[in-house]
Amino acid sequence: MPVTLLMYDRGLEPIRNRLDALGLDLDIATFDRDCHITRQGRPVTPETAALDYVWLSAPITGDGIQEQAFALVERLKSVRVLQTYNAGLDHPFYKRMAARGTQLCNSSAQGIAISEYVLGQVLSVMQPIERQRALQAERRWQITPFRELSQTSWLVIGFGPIGREITKRVKAFGAKVTVARRTADTGGIADAAGTFADIPRLLPTADIVVLACPLNAETRGFADARFFAAMKEGAVLVNVARGALIDDGAMLAALDGPRLATAILDVFAEEPLPATSPFWAHQKVRLTGHTSFAGSGVRSRWEMLFLDNIGRFVRGEALANVVDPGSLA
Repeated sequence: MPVTLLMYDRGLEPIRNRLDALGLDLDIATFDRDCHITRQGRPVTPETAALDYVWLSAPITGDGIQEQAFALVERLKSVRVLQTYNAGLDHPFYKRMAARGTQLCNSSAQGIAISEYVLGQVLSVMQPIERQRALQAERRWQITPFRELSQTSWLVIGFGPIGREITKRVKAFGAKVTVARRTADTGGIADAAGTFADIPRLLPTADIVVLACPLNAETRGFADARFFAAMKEGAVLVNVARGALIDDGAMLAALDGPRLATAILDVFAEEPLPATSPFWAHQKVRLTGHTSFAGSGVRSRWEMLFLDNIGRFVRGEALANVVDPGSLA
């Protein structure tokens, strides 16, 4: 029996030839921008569709139909496996699908791009680039000392694909990296590791703290007043995970004091960030609009992950990027 697969029609177009070349026994149905399903040229009623595999590809967000696509998938009679382009699965949709017995696979494709974003942003804090540009404009020859990353200690909170890619690149600079994760395992990459319970002990040692963990009941708002009070004076905070990990009031208070030197923020509890937010104009904040994932290689890696996993599924092999339902928000 062929494997029944559902995907967005605009996600199928760029990979059709590569998918066909795999020679898999597939019965492919697609849904369009209006979330109408077509299978072998005929319309399909979602409530009657029992599907082996659903791939939610990135164009559903680009076309502004993510919520409609989620609702469509929930109407399906059954889904054995759901693969998504999302790295963080804190949207309630994913927990509801897991509760139905659907196996979830998330994406590691963003890891490289986000890790490069983190390094670029932190380097821009350590390197006096703006001062150097000003000196150039003034035609002034002057030495501009800078802090070396090799002399810093990092705490990476969360050690999934994103945390791992960040750690690998930071280690290449010779910095010390400690990771906080669900188990105290360095993964063979970091210098040291602790659990989430160890974070208060680890914070005072870190020059740069990176939030790269999932948003769930354990982590929601965990970066609170006690978190910031434990940070090393002059530390840099980077958030590339979810805005709701942070108590914004506590962070603003820390930014207004000497302890938190810089906050590099790519994600916020409310997105887009309202124009009235104090973060826009704060002198110690580097702010970007949820763009850390937008690297030039992410789309191709999304597609490769899907092509690899659908092949695994058809052959009865273990799937990549399987998500533990217990880690969901």
